[in-house]
Amino acid sequence: MVPNDETLFDKVVNLSKRRGFVFQSAEIYGGFRSTYDYGPIGVLLLRAVKDQWWRSMVQLRHDVVGLDASILSPPAIWEASGHLANFTDPLVDCRDCGARHRQDRLDNPEVCPACGTKGELTEARQFNLMFKTHAGPVVESAAEVYLRPETAQGMFVNFANVVNTSRKRPPFGIAQVGKSFRNEITPGNFVFRTREFEQMEMEYFVPPDQSEEWFRYWCEARRDWYLDLGIPSDRLRLRDHGADELSHYSAATADVEFLFPWGWDELEGIANRTDFDLKQHAEASGNRLEYNDPGSGERYVPHVIEPAAGATRTAMAFLMAAYDEEEVRGETRTVLRLDHRLAPYKVAVLPLSKKDELIEPSRVVLGALQPHWMCDYDQTQAIGRRYRRQDEIGTPFCVTIDFDTLEDRAVTVRERDSMDQERVAIDDLVDHLSGRLAH
Repeated sequence: MVPNDETLFDKVVNLSKRRGFVFQSAEIYGGFRSTYDYGPIGVLLLRAVKDQWWRSMVQLRHDVVGLDASILSPPAIWEASGHLANFTDPLVDCRDCGARHRQDRLDNPEVCPACGTKGELTEARQFNLMFKTHAGPVVESAAEVYLRPETAQGMFVNFANVVNTSRKRPPFGIAQVGKSFRNEITPGNFVFRTREFEQMEMEYFVPPDQSEEWFRYWCEARRDWYLDLGIPSDRLRLRDHGADELSHYSAATADVEFLFPWGWDELEGIANRTDFDLKQHAEASGNRLEYNDPGSGERYVPHVIEPAAGATRTAMAFLMAAYDEEEVRGETRTVLRLDHRLAPYKVAVLPLSKKDELIEPSRVVLGALQPHWMCDYDQTQAIGRRYRRQDEIGTPFCVTIDFDTLEDRAVTVRERDSMDQERVAIDDLVDHLSGRLAH
């Protein structure tokens, strides 16, 4: 039984804190709004999401290479990209209570959602979302720098470097995973909209006459990635932007959206950015950002298709899609039915007792498994409670070492979803689990 939408959000948030997925940042100081720390389980889930993205977008392709660009960058980059002029949201203030809101997200633009007062909201003014700071000891305009609001620009300004060193030719891509920062007016919905977050972005450079074809290709490929990793098809959709939604650089954009408890919302945007970015940076820097085809001699500025996903909100979507409850022997069992590739721990090693004679073989089993998978080890509480804990964090398999192990050199392997158990020889355990965890 999956909880209804009204309860799912709270259940996942509570589970996240209780089991160590996500903590409020600076909690002992009262918390710092819109920032979160990923705990021992959450950091593994987030890493698994990013690893699966990298595997799909880089490792399994011959036409995409990686990059890790700087977070700090000079104003010239953001002036050329249009972010200084266009990366804004409409901000309104309530004269009555002082609350600030993003106007385009208000249900009623006449009423303050914080205090309910009507007619006291100010005229909207454009608020730039970039964080500005200063490099060096002198606070002056010449030392101004920005925290990047997206990872994309680092890939555009390195286009020529990558072409010259990687010997790739269009169509080819540059991929990057990293932190971005946006001074959101109204962050919220747990880790969905925060001021500090991680992105998984790829810029795919194509001949201009192929841009529409590759745009549709990446829309389908990115939707299929979520489906393959366990998002149900009835909770995922691909939505094309209307003309009034398009960014200043975009000829076409589509969002991969997930059905969250509050409604459909974006996991990833796929945009046809045309040649806007490369031309802007070429003009501003005075450097040519073109591709010279050695075969035909043709010189052109590639068009760019950009799949840009949020790693943190994607991890949240996988949590919500995997959350399940069922009744087992009169009790409610909470289980995260995560795809094995996303599970924080793949295997948990559980000695049935804390007695010394079981601890040594348990650690031998753990040592045999750790080179292959991320494993948990837990020797406290009753075995039933330890199974329930592993169910709640999505561990696909538990391996129990009991007193029979001392005689038969075998262990009990329990599967998360079915709760089926089978006896497996220790010598065969790695091969057995390899077959079960393989995709």
